[in-house]
Amino acid sequence: MRIMISADMEGATGVTWTDDVVPGSPQWDRFRRLFTGDVNAVLAGLFDAGAGDVLVNEAHSSQRNLLLEDLDPRARMLTGRHKPLSMMQGIDSGVDGVVFLGYHAGAGFDGVLSHTYLENQITGVWLDDVPASEGRLNAAVAAEYGVPVLLVSGDDETCEDARDYAPEAELVQVKECVSRYAAICLPPARTAELLTGAAADAMARAGREERRVRAHRIEVEFDASHLAQATAVIPTVEQIGTRRVGFDAPNMTEAMKAFKVVTAIAAGAVQGIYG
Repeated sequence: MRIMISADMEGATGVTWTDDVVPGSPQWDRFRRLFTGDVNAVLAGLFDAGAGDVLVNEAHSSQRNLLLEDLDPRARMLTGRHKPLSMMQGIDSGVDGVVFLGYHAGAGFDGVLSHTYLENQITGVWLDDVPASEGRLNAAVAAEYGVPVLLVSGDDETCEDARDYAPEAELVQVKECVSRYAAICLPPARTAELLTGAAADAMARAGREERRVRAHRIEVEFDASHLAQATAVIPTVEQIGTRRVGFDAPNMTEAMKAFKVVTAIAAGAVQGIYG
């Protein structure tokens, strides 16, 4: 069995605020070790339960946060930007299951460091008229390649979200959201035990499924009108409201590529503290 881990950082053990996840700060240096510990805990469970190969795809921000020198030597790690499928790079390589590790709630929802791709300019994303977190978007990509979501970890809001888009996945709550920047956290020793056990249990569901390829529509709402105007210049993207754009794509892979362009253009249109 070949497994992929899509590893984000906001939902990792102990993470609660900006400095924990922004490269270069002392807090980030501390929490990248806890982040690597979460990944190793999942790897232990996957390998113990029969995984033969595991690819860890770095999925947070610079995508250079995990410590390769501390990674379980049985794994392989895909690190760095830029990747055609971003957080889901590797899903098209014949894997039999995917783990969403360290995930978080989507833009416009409660949750520790909740957002969808951009940290604060996006106020909502909809996939086929359903509010969509990064987890929901990525699960749709996985479905297109016939890959089941085996496990999702993060705060309680993340787990509640995953119950809808990945109802058969194992869920690991490593913290309880109190606010966007506060949580009741479990120590690494406890989260490691939970992650390892859930990963081992999740391997029972590993195995390719029927591919679900179909057309999709994504709509994105921003916190300012000029971001909608800026992204509406992209071919196929239409401004459908003062702060909202939408586009259609023939499949989820193409939809996510277009979504990446939308977020990149929006990020480039932000001007200092006025946004």
